[in-house]
Amino acid sequence: QTQQRCGFRKVAKKQTEILHKKGEAPAPDPPTPRIPARSFGRLVKPLVFTIGFTGCSFGGAAIWQYESLKSRVQSYFDDVKADWLEKKRPQKQAGLGKQVNQWWNSLSDGQKTVTGIIAANALVFCCWRVPSLQRTMVKYFTSNPSSKALCWPMLLSTFSHYSLFHMAANMYVLWSFSSSIVNMMGKEQFMALYLSAGVISTFVSYVSKTAMGRFGPSLGASGAIMTVLAAVCTKMPEAKLAILFLPMYPFTAGNALKAIVALDTTGLILGWRFFDHAAHLGGALFGIWYIIYGHELIWKNREPLVKMWHDFRTRGPGAGGNGSM
Repeated sequence: QTQQRCGFRKVAKKQTEILHKKGEAPAPDPPTPRIPARSFGRLVKPLVFTIGFTGCSFGGAAIWQYESLKSRVQSYFDDVKADWLEKKRPQKQAGLGKQVNQWWNSLSDGQKTVTGIIAANALVFCCWRVPSLQRTMVKYFTSNPSSKALCWPMLLSTFSHYSLFHMAANMYVLWSFSSSIVNMMGKEQFMALYLSAGVISTFVSYVSKTAMGRFGPSLGASGAIMTVLAAVCTKMPEAKLAILFLPMYPFTAGNALKAIVALDTTGLILGWRFFDHAAHLGGALFGIWYIIYGHELIWKNREPLVKMWHDFRTRGPGAGGNGSM
């Protein structure tokens, strides 16, 4: 249910014309698109985009965390200075607004974080239903190493689903693991990991398709979700999981991760094409690597960037005081 669809094709309608004019030959059929040869040179730009986007994601997440902390500190002092009578004043809310507010407050931090991701996926899913957008959706919201657009589809296809069941299954798994992954990493680091995972898993898919000469578009959030699943299972291998339709038969997260990796490895070796097994495997391996090595190498070394941003913020226009946060 977390697998990424592969082999989506847009079937173009052919219009035929019967020519009755004497001596006029019928127009030839449009040429069939040529299947590109294996060219790893086309993967240079996607590689640079993957490295640059991953770096920008984690750098932006570090700055976001700094700004969030600064905002919370400022809000605390504003509340202290506020008049207690003003704080005690009852606020009028409509019935629907009150219910929405209560529902939102009942969510965990992880569920609140992935709500935006789910909303973005739902919006893209609706765009697939607009006929005038079909050409744009195929070009930018499906990833294909033989396409003219190579870089941005690596990210945008992560939010793209053509099948309702495909999207619902992926979003259910993301929602289920959201609390665990955000409690483990924080929302800022999680968002950097999720976005980077989508691009990295797509790049692994590019390499696999180019090496095997099996070109075709893919779409779906499965590569990024596999990273989330692998990260949680690696960090908590003894945690008990349950199959969606078999809640009475729990199994450990470590065994589940081994089974998923084995399945995708088998599918990649045997050339199964119903799912993009290379993207799944790339996402899972990235999640395992990040928990074991990446967190220490990337996230724990963000202090120089944060200090640089802090100096920039405190020296900028409108900065007051002595520069302390």
